[in-house]
Amino acid sequence: MKKNSSEKNRHVVAWINKAEWDLVQENIFSKDVSLQKFALQRISAWKARFAHSSPVAVDCTADLVRCQVLDRSGQLSGDELVLLYGASLVRKLPTLKLCREGCKVVLEWLQQEYWSRQLGGGSDEGWEAQSEEDGDPKRLEDELMARQKEREAYKTARELLISYEKEQFQTLDQLHDVQDHNLGQTPFADMSWLLGEIKQFSLEASDMLVDVLLEDGFLVPTMEQLETLGCNPSENSDPTRPRIPQIFLRFWLPLLKMVNSESFIHVLLEKLFAELKLLEEEQASHRAFFLSAWTSELLLCNNNKFEYHFETKQQKKNRLKDRVFVNRIQLRWQQLLAACLDAPCISTPHLLQLILDDMEHPLPLETRQKLLRLSTIYTQASRSEGSSAPEQKRQPIYTLESLHEMQKHHPRHVVTDRSESSHAHKAADDLAEKAKALQGSPWQVCTDKVQWKRFPLGKVPGQSDDPSSLMIENYSTMRVFDQPVEPESSSVQKVSAPTRTADGFLWSQSDLHRLKSGLVLF
Repeated sequence: MKKNSSEKNRHVVAWINKAEWDLVQENIFSKDVSLQKFALQRISAWKARFAHSSPVAVDCTADLVRCQVLDRSGQLSGDELVLLYGASLVRKLPTLKLCREGCKVVLEWLQQEYWSRQLGGGSDEGWEAQSEEDGDPKRLEDELMARQKEREAYKTARELLISYEKEQFQTLDQLHDVQDHNLGQTPFADMSWLLGEIKQFSLEASDMLVDVLLEDGFLVPTMEQLETLGCNPSENSDPTRPRIPQIFLRFWLPLLKMVNSESFIHVLLEKLFAELKLLEEEQASHRAFFLSAWTSELLLCNNNKFEYHFETKQQKKNRLKDRVFVNRIQLRWQQLLAACLDAPCISTPHLLQLILDDMEHPLPLETRQKLLRLSTIYTQASRSEGSSAPEQKRQPIYTLESLHEMQKHHPRHVVTDRSESSHAHKAADDLAEKAKALQGSPWQVCTDKVQWKRFPLGKVPGQSDDPSSLMIENYSTMRVFDQPVEPESSSVQKVSAPTRTADGFLWSQSDLHRLKSGLVLF
């Protein structure tokens, strides 16, 4: 009887099922030492079951991870670690630094070429019977070629940037005086050739060049590099408004001006924000400061401030001398805005302000204010005095602590609200009492919301221009002599006259004569 093809490819494996394989794969490449030790124990069990038939890739992975575990434990000396790493790698004795780097490279290769490839993306059924020969050979070959090209491009980018740094430091030694700031001027002949090579590489693989530039030791300097350049880390180190030290900026200006293009600046800004997003737990770190400072520098190079329109030619020349690019470019503002908000750090309010101020089509003012306030509250960064939005400084930032403090210092808010409510009730009662007192008279209390400023003095809404409309139908007369008069002597106790029948002011005869003489009829 002829067997089908699936039965021919079946072979015995040491692991129980796919679940155990997945568990070991996840733990062996974990950063947790305890999980790695558990995976090593499972691989030891596989070797006990399989004897000498255990896959070579599995044994190599276990040996290299075991070296890393022992290295992290701190129980072995450097010579002992060199022996372990060397025996696991190539049976010779390289330096400890090379051993660690080689271990990292080989583990990544094993994870990509063996462990991850065993999954295959297929169903779990018959997974234990899959052979290593499964897969499209053409596709595998293309993937290997792509990875090889990527590794070569990475190596080339590092070599070019390291050569650039060496040339710049040699130039620095020849100048003998860092304070001359001549690093950003016209480069020497050797440097021009190197910059041309870097320019050509940026046209072919700008992404790779940016990735290497953002590694520590390049755009993010080490402390040794800053000391060599004479930069004081404490100067211009405000994390809320970071700026690149001038000497370090001029160190990289020749390269950045050479590779400057609209597409390159887009890639650099996007990857700067992407790197900041990875440092959410290290917002105040040295790396986060320089990533934010380079982002700020690129955004400031693109601004179009109104005050620049009135500067002299010499002032403009001095200002543009230290700029990465001079001509304004159209940035992808919506993407930059989203990337900035997605990578919160202590300098986010400053970077967000630069983006909002320079957008070609700015957002509404209220939206900008809300975004700035939210970013300031989220990052707990205080607004600087030089902010371009002074209205923001007058508005307090409410946090839980500030609300507690406000409650301690202002405990009468509730009482004030209650007093205002009682005052409103009292005003309503007074209004009802006045309306009741005027019942039966030609006058009444106006409760409508009338804009009295539109009516002249002495006129009410709905009144006609005929003066007779002011006359009332029922009225009574009273002679002047019938009005009660109070005694003029201050020594006599003031007592109301029994004949007094009216309240209010008392008119004298002279007052009546003056009224009659000044009366004008319409």
